[in-house]
Amino acid sequence: MLRDEITAEISSGNGGDGRIAFFPNRSGPSGGTGGDGGNVYIVADKRMSTLSRYKSHDKFKAVDGQEGGPNKQCGANGADLEIRVPLGTTCYNLDIHREFEMEQDGQRELVARGGRGGRGNESFKDATHQAPKKRELGTPAQKRQYRFVQKLIADYGLIGLPNAGKSSLLNMLAGTSVKTADYPFTTLGPSLGVVDGTVMADIPGLIEGASQGKGLGIKFLKHIEKVQLLLHCVRADSEEIIKDYKTIMNELQQYNEMLTRKPIMILLTAIDLVDEGQIKKQVALLKQFGHEILPVSIYDESTIARLRKKLTKDQELSEQRSDAT
Repeated sequence: MLRDEITAEISSGNGGDGRIAFFPNRSGPSGGTGGDGGNVYIVADKRMSTLSRYKSHDKFKAVDGQEGGPNKQCGANGADLEIRVPLGTTCYNLDIHREFEMEQDGQRELVARGGRGGRGNESFKDATHQAPKKRELGTPAQKRQYRFVQKLIADYGLIGLPNAGKSSLLNMLAGTSVKTADYPFTTLGPSLGVVDGTVMADIPGLIEGASQGKGLGIKFLKHIEKVQLLLHCVRADSEEIIKDYKTIMNELQQYNEMLTRKPIMILLTAIDLVDEGQIKKQVALLKQFGHEILPVSIYDESTIARLRKKLTKDQELSEQRSDAT
């Protein structure tokens, strides 16, 4: 399953302590300065698609600086630590309630600065203190609590009530293997598929009250904030098709009104379960919402081919608009 959110404790490295030491058989201090602790950076990496590599990680720590040595030797600095995340990951500093988004490949954000190395007694020698027995301890590491939330970067988002046929469509279009069955919440996490070079996300079934956390709720709504086109699946055999449509749209508006302003195509699914008259009736009911409506069935290859053609045309128009700007 896609791991799209983690909470972790992040710690930089401690600064190394300064050293108290003296040259043998002669007076004079020789204690070196401790090394600086390693910093922690969050780095955006386009090669990563999920946060799954961190499924067993809840703590990240950079290397401590080493203690200063004799003979004025400085301790080694601790190695920096990079936490790599996919593009589209939002990083929340839970201590100061600051957030930032990782949008560009290679973007590098310092999130915990390493402790400074302490000075050894050699640094405290002066005209009146020829043999100081004084040193500094390294400063401590910075500790931060962070939550990483990945928002899928997909071209299309499949939305709809549970069992609206989203996963079956993704399986058919992209050759994926999303689990499907005739009961709610078969899909427990968002799934991705590549359809003719574009990325499609299957968002787990929403229900009334999802924006307040009911069902799978708000956990997955974030994944449709970045898609170019919403594919709103409603079943052709529904006895309350208008209510089905409005339930989803209301939850989108409650969560983020901007979602309802995205381009939407209504997919009338499972048309193999009803006759032609019922299909026409349902299409007529849905026309009032002003979206393009496309009846489809995973058992009718011609409808799937028509959907592919529509998506390809939409992508070409999108690229043309992008080139124009």
